[in-house]
Amino acid sequence: MPRDRTYTIEDIYNLPDRTRAELIDGQMYMMAPPSTKHQRISMNLSSTIHQYIKSNNGSCEVFSAPFAVFLNGDESEYLEPDISVICDPNKINDKGCVGAPDWIIEITSPSNPGHDYILKLNKYSNAGVKEYWIINQADQFITVYFFEGGKFAQHYTFDDKVKVNIYNDMEIDFSALTF
Repeated sequence: MPRDRTYTIEDIYNLPDRTRAELIDGQMYMMAPPSTKHQRISMNLSSTIHQYIKSNNGSCEVFSAPFAVFLNGDESEYLEPDISVICDPNKINDKGCVGAPDWIIEITSPSNPGHDYILKLNKYSNAGVKEYWIINQADQFITVYFFEGGKFAQHYTFDDKVKVNIYNDMEIDFSALTF
């Protein structure tokens, strides 16, 4: 989208059907359809997280994209993380999540990985997201940021078990997931 103007949530809502975009700092970022591998990763992780929450009678909810996150609690920032885990039911309404989710997972797009590693990393950190995972599907590694615990940039591969920091006893064994 042209960078010579400031976009609003109305611009997002006026996009043609099936056109996905995010609104960050008044700029609209168009989103390409996800690949099959991307969808497999997203579905496997969403299912694993959901099953953990359900089996532990947890109150958090898991949402997969497309799911709107109004990061600042208003309509100035509109993002669609690949996976959002929200533990405060007061943040969830019919439009999506109003405020920062507790845990966000982004699966990088081969065409624009910097978007997740720089722009979204800063947005999520500043907005109060507790934990942020970036899954690089091409290189098969995971970068974990636990902002609440002061831990930054822990790196894992698709052969590792990855600790979920917002839970005391959860880890995800990537080698057991099918992609």
